[in-house]
Amino acid sequence: MTEITSDFLVLFLVNFISIVILCYGCYYRINKNANVAGSFVLFGIGIFLITFLLHGIDMSMEFAFGLFAVFGMLRYRTDTISIKEMTYLFLVTAIALLSAVSKLPILELFSINGSLCFIAFLVDTRFFQGHNQIQRISYERIDNIKPQNRALLLADLRERTGLQVTSVDIEHIDFLRDTAELIVHYTPSDILQKDHASIPSSKMETHS
Repeated sequence: MTEITSDFLVLFLVNFISIVILCYGCYYRINKNANVAGSFVLFGIGIFLITFLLHGIDMSMEFAFGLFAVFGMLRYRTDTISIKEMTYLFLVTAIALLSAVSKLPILELFSINGSLCFIAFLVDTRFFQGHNQIQRISYERIDNIKPQNRALLLADLRERTGLQVTSVDIEHIDFLRDTAELIVHYTPSDILQKDHASIPSSKMETHS
């Protein structure tokens, strides 16, 4: 029978701190979606509690990941979730399972969890992601999605969204409603401001 001891409290804190760092220090820092970040934290806590309190001595990791699959089907099957959010969900689950089942010393366990958070933080930086970002848009001017009207499409999206759109991918076309689902690639305004701010200084250096 599993007992709630001081080891449980320590592991719970390690799991909680690690997941909060991952969700708010990595995911929320870029995506600014508090609802998803909070859901990830609660999901990680729930996986940790169920796995720690219900697992037996001989329970395998296959059972633990099977538990994650059941929760995934019950809750997240009906909602649209991006690949990035699904990846963070997997990392949250991995941290919760490691914290609940692993027999590693506390310091090593916290180091592994911290390494996962650091890698997620590093991958989400602009060094890996580049300067462009994406936005999904429902677009009703169906004639502009023709290949010969690509310039009109880009100009219309720039005018209506105020974004510096660089390219567009057509994800889905609905001719019954005369709409299209577009994936718009754009350059954030803060990067453009930095680029423009660097131009005068370079010109001054040239004249000097």
